[in-house]
Amino acid sequence: MTKMVRLSGTVLFLFFAVAAQAQTVSLSSLLDEMTNRDAITYFPEPAYTCVQASSYDRAAKSPSEHWFANGDASQFIREEENNGHKEWVLMDADGPGTVVRWWITSHHYKSVCRVYLDGNPKPAVEANIGDLVGGKFLVDTPLSEETARGRNLYLPIPYAKHCKITVDDMPVQKNLYYQINYRTYAEGTAVETFTADNFKSLKEKAEKTQMTLATAGDQFIPLLLESPSIQLTVPKGGNPRSVAGRVGVPNGAAVQQIVLKVNAEGDKLAKALRSVVLSIKFDDKETVWCPLGDFFGSGVGINPYKSWYSRAEKDGTLISLWRMPFKNSMDVSLLNYSDEEVRITLKSLYAGPYQWNDCSMYFHCDWHQERNIETIGGNGTKDWNYITVKGKGVFAGDVLSVLNRNPAWWGEGDEKIYFDGQTFPSHFGTGTEDYYGYAWCTPQFFQSPFHFQPRAEGPGNYGNTTNARVRLLDGIPFTTDFRFDMEVWHWAKTKIDYAVATYWYALGQAEKNDFQDREAQIAEVQSPVTYQTPMSLEIPGFKIEKVPTAGNVQNQDLKHFEVKGRKWDKSDQLWWTGAKPGAKLELILDIEKDGKYKLVGELTKAKDYSIVQFYLDGQKIGEPVDLYHSEVIPTGAVEIGSAELKAGKHAVTIEITGKNEKADPGFMVGIDKLSLSE
Repeated sequence: MTKMVRLSGTVLFLFFAVAAQAQTVSLSSLLDEMTNRDAITYFPEPAYTCVQASSYDRAAKSPSEHWFANGDASQFIREEENNGHKEWVLMDADGPGTVVRWWITSHHYKSVCRVYLDGNPKPAVEANIGDLVGGKFLVDTPLSEETARGRNLYLPIPYAKHCKITVDDMPVQKNLYYQINYRTYAEGTAVETFTADNFKSLKEKAEKTQMTLATAGDQFIPLLLESPSIQLTVPKGGNPRSVAGRVGVPNGAAVQQIVLKVNAEGDKLAKALRSVVLSIKFDDKETVWCPLGDFFGSGVGINPYKSWYSRAEKDGTLISLWRMPFKNSMDVSLLNYSDEEVRITLKSLYAGPYQWNDCSMYFHCDWHQERNIETIGGNGTKDWNYITVKGKGVFAGDVLSVLNRNPAWWGEGDEKIYFDGQTFPSHFGTGTEDYYGYAWCTPQFFQSPFHFQPRAEGPGNYGNTTNARVRLLDGIPFTTDFRFDMEVWHWAKTKIDYAVATYWYALGQAEKNDFQDREAQIAEVQSPVTYQTPMSLEIPGFKIEKVPTAGNVQNQDLKHFEVKGRKWDKSDQLWWTGAKPGAKLELILDIEKDGKYKLVGELTKAKDYSIVQFYLDGQKIGEPVDLYHSEVIPTGAVEIGSAELKAGKHAVTIEITGKNEKADPGFMVGIDKLSLSE
């Protein structure tokens, strides 16, 4: 029976939801768990850990030994002979356990993947790895699909004793990047091992699970939105505007849905979504403090998408479906730290009875930002901490909002996740985009119940990007502590902003690290934000006011080329890659007085470099310059041409016109320095 109560004018539907624990872990019970929204709110019983096997670069031994090594392709546990042929082992784990998430990518998929369970020499699963993980074998969307060149599989594969996963034909396959997340249950846990026959018997259930995951509340949400909306004015100054006050509910309750819309447009909307903070206290302790745009997974501005736990609609409506249990009371408030009042339509806030017990956990959402992180370029800059927790709980997901001031790829970095006293990460990733379910820095919209990229502003990977991953079966339990670091690894020397919202559940009085005091955090919320990022590439030593017509521009570290007396100024160069003949790059040079000036270039030559033509203020200057050489060398100062110029800014355009007949494929350009000299 459904019961309705009213809080601060907002209707709350209350209904009972009780988590049921399966006596035996099986494919059937795991499919049930995936769509049971209450399941993640209870600390796991039977207990398990969740770790990751991946192709991370094995050269990374410790923070003092190749910690940011980036050779993440085709790294395996070992090679072995099975049934008369060679196989490469991706994962080898004792059970009882369950594989809960796969991610792979490659330029092509030639290998056959085999999943051996409980020591059986005959594989339980055998298929082309691209088909298996890419939605063409056991299941399809959304349990298995390709999202922006990353292939994902979320169908659980349980096993009682042991799991080994291999691929073959690696000399043909060559590069393969992979991540496999798996649970290991407490010793003695009964697990029913995956078989082909069992899967066939549950095919219909798997299809229903896929439908439930894909619709993610499509039938329920319209009903909820029929309740009367409340118009709220949230005053400036950071004083709490209560949305729902204290509620006493015997035996516990849980927030099940929050739906609201910020009534603003353009940059005012982007500003409001970052400066208006959602604060929630459960049983008198604040566990949620997060700007609205980040909490609802949209990032900067409104970026429509749909996932299992949240969504953003085209009309600006923001929806949270996170379950947030409490024992006695809750207090939901909005705090506005901008310099003007913000009008918000609260469409619904729903809660329902919840069976509180000793395993029940509070929902947490934390946010922090760091602006103007100076990246090294072509190397890992640092490990950037998402969250550190002391206590017992389950990590459930995150939303990363990035402001990138260069079109080059910002997310080469690997996730590193530790729990329960680990000194080496149990999750060591292969790239930021891999963690978020896509690949090859693809700036393409995608969404799924588990991961989504609702925004990649562009061009390339320039500007605002939002990446998110939320966890169902791949939630990470911890009993004493948890730490999540992400490498800041950018191909260019530039400045970048990271802002992250983290979702996690915890028992009792778990504590997180304080990145900054509340006043400093508020200052970050108040820092300027715009929906469209003005183009102004920040590359040390060069002024670029327009994106190149094709390709990417970044700084390249050249220290390893400095041999035999060769040397570049500051040991780096502006490196233009990925372009073709006809592409143009414009640089800005300043002079202080009128006069006759020579355009002087200190350039780089190499075997895959182009022939280029220079233009000064739109007029051709000098003859084409051939940048081919059999080795990588600096040219030293080269006079390109001269002209009479007025004081002020002048545009130097470089056009790729072709390449030397001896040159290797590619049309690269390297510029050490460019100047106008009297």
